[in-house]
Amino acid sequence: MFLHGTSEINEHGHLEIGGVDTVTLAKDYGTPLYIYDVALIRERARSFKQAFEKMGVRAQVAYASKAFSSIAMFQLVAEEGLSLDVVSGGELYTAIASGFPSSRIHLHGNNKSYHELKMALDHEVGCIVVDNFYEIELLKGLSTQYKRKIPVLLRVTPGVEAHTHDYITTGQEDSKFGFGLLNGQIEQAIETILNIEGIHLLGIHCHIGSQIFDTAGFVLAAERVFEKIKEWKESYSFIPEVVNLGGGFGIRYTEDDEPLPATYYVEQIVEAVKKHVNEMGINMPEIWIEPGRSLVGDAGTTLYTVGSKKTVPNIREYVAIDGGMSDNIRPALYQAKYEGVLANRVTEKHDKEVSIAGKCCESGDMLIWDLPLPEVKAEDILAVFCTGAYGYSMANNYNRIPRPAVVFVENGEAQLVVKRESFEDLIVNDLPLKTKITQK
Repeated sequence: MFLHGTSEINEHGHLEIGGVDTVTLAKDYGTPLYIYDVALIRERARSFKQAFEKMGVRAQVAYASKAFSSIAMFQLVAEEGLSLDVVSGGELYTAIASGFPSSRIHLHGNNKSYHELKMALDHEVGCIVVDNFYEIELLKGLSTQYKRKIPVLLRVTPGVEAHTHDYITTGQEDSKFGFGLLNGQIEQAIETILNIEGIHLLGIHCHIGSQIFDTAGFVLAAERVFEKIKEWKESYSFIPEVVNLGGGFGIRYTEDDEPLPATYYVEQIVEAVKKHVNEMGINMPEIWIEPGRSLVGDAGTTLYTVGSKKTVPNIREYVAIDGGMSDNIRPALYQAKYEGVLANRVTEKHDKEVSIAGKCCESGDMLIWDLPLPEVKAEDILAVFCTGAYGYSMANNYNRIPRPAVVFVENGEAQLVVKRESFEDLIVNDLPLKTKITQK
């Protein structure tokens, strides 16, 4: 069993996180329940920032909020001095509601609407990452309404494929994101932007994928980008002030995963950029990165209560929990793998192998196959590790199951930061059928 962050086993044989007994948390807040280890999030945030400081370069570390968004999470990110990457009007609205400094917000997305762009401009966000020609035209029209220049990055697809699941690779040439770096699209975008009075082209952005365990892809992406920057310097006298190399740094979900320290990713990225800058004899750009999963992924643990069991002779034993793909869709979507323990009986011998089934009405709602556990009993508390990224943010109401609560734990204290949905919440937007239908 691998314990992340402040997790430990207390004198009662219970899993403890942030100095708080998880069995007590399950009793106080119910299950399913997302728990976040705040100390681990702070540690990760600081390690990224300090790595850049040690390298002596200007940088921004922007939390990729799609991993997990809430008012409290954004306030924690602000406390740690990070910037914020948002990809929708909803994430932007949450950030503004949290009091997050708008000058440190970067708006992403491959299909930003007019209203989302206007909302971003009204709140004077620090940067808009432009993804396509349609968006350039929208910004061109909007730029005449403001007395300041709109700072933008142009997102490129560098033709680099990360070694990850097909659904979470984004840097290859055949992608829904960004301007092609190798097919002339980016040059067309640069020429267009440079001729729009109200837009300031701040730099270039690329992101090669997610859950990446080596630095070769980032180094190659930097090489591809700077090969083009040499051309743009000659053709347009354009040298980026900012180079954003995205995120996607991997975490440990199971023993098969071997992530690198945050500092190593930063060191390799900075060295790659410095090499090209020195060869070109240009000023060092500000380097931006966008960690999401690597900040919150293994800081999150989900608690479930065990219910029914089913034995299929000579095949397997199913153990059902009170959640599943409604609070963690990743196993069904990505075939993601997790580890877990019985939070109330951690020290007992793990001499049984069971498969953890969700309660949704889908055969594919399986959370973990073949998990070693003690003999499981009804009302046991199952803790599933590393659910901090894309758990709550992708949670849904399939089968009209309410979304779980979220609790932050730190220094022996627990704070409810997202309330559990009620059945009443599920129907708040429903409207009744009209009792009389007019006949024509």
